[in-house]
Amino acid sequence: MPINKNALIRYKYLDKLLSDRHHYYTIRDLTEKVNEMMEKDGLDVHVVKRTIEKDLLALQCAPFSAPIDTIKKDGRNIVRYSKDSFSIFNEELSIEERHLLHEVLNTLGQFEGLAHFEWLEKFKIGLGFGERRQIISFSNNPYLQNSNLLGILYDYISNEVVINMSYHTFTNKSIRNIIFHPYLLKQYNDRWFLIGAADDNKKILTFALDRIDKVEPLPEKKYEECPDDLYERFEDIVGVTFFEDRTVEHILCWVSDASKDYVDTKPIHGSYTPIKGKAEQNLRSEYPQLQGGRFFTLDCIYNYELIRLLCSYGKELIVLHSDGSIADDVRKRISEMNETYSILRT
Repeated sequence: MPINKNALIRYKYLDKLLSDRHHYYTIRDLTEKVNEMMEKDGLDVHVVKRTIEKDLLALQCAPFSAPIDTIKKDGRNIVRYSKDSFSIFNEELSIEERHLLHEVLNTLGQFEGLAHFEWLEKFKIGLGFGERRQIISFSNNPYLQNSNLLGILYDYISNEVVINMSYHTFTNKSIRNIIFHPYLLKQYNDRWFLIGAADDNKKILTFALDRIDKVEPLPEKKYEECPDDLYERFEDIVGVTFFEDRTVEHILCWVSDASKDYVDTKPIHGSYTPIKGKAEQNLRSEYPQLQGGRFFTLDCIYNYELIRLLCSYGKELIVLHSDGSIADDVRKRISEMNETYSILRT
């Protein structure tokens, strides 16, 4: 009997759901998820529970012969593949795909401390991949606390698992708990951060991995995808700290001859814009004390990382003006440093 197009589409969705080892699905859940996937893909089709039951029976017959089991979990009848690696769409990799996968696995494997990524080595052995010399070396802090959480959190994010997370802050060592929807792992300044949303108010929060004490999966809880573009969120900041109540400031800076090429080749932020022509001439008239060097602008939202980075250049970089508080905050930090050194000299 021929298989119609809609049935094949449902089989594709069911194959993904039955392979999922991070969530529990009953027949009712599978029906709901298949309808969600169809709607997301723009298909004007709605299926009922009986249709999914027939699909599961069909998948167990030739040509698919899918090993489908029903198990009891928390009083619910959970349906899934009995074999972890089974898929009705399993195919042999082409030579080009094997080469590409080899490079990806070797690159990912260079991150040290990923205790939850031991499957990488098993995966490479299973594919018949041999040893390969390291070609790309990433910046890495081998002494970073909780680096073993990277693999665990990667697993939960990629499989859309809600977590119960225990954490503490630098200023308060008492343990707190939060139900969290994890979205992104981001590295900055040799430290790793977890970005996601609180379950109660959906507020986007950032946690350093070294301040996370414990992570537990909540497979029974529905995962909610991030409604915002997180990468767009980071476009206006340096680092990872984002203040909802802050707006982008236009910042005017000067950098010395000793550091201008460094700033040119490694801009402080993507908005870095050197000032040239008539505008540069006007600034040199306004600031005759600043000999040589280069004037440039940035458009950033205030955060601690930006202030710290601007101050790190010392006398080689001067923040001349900003729309908001950034220029004043840089001056204040430098003034406080001078006071501290003055006290130490007395």
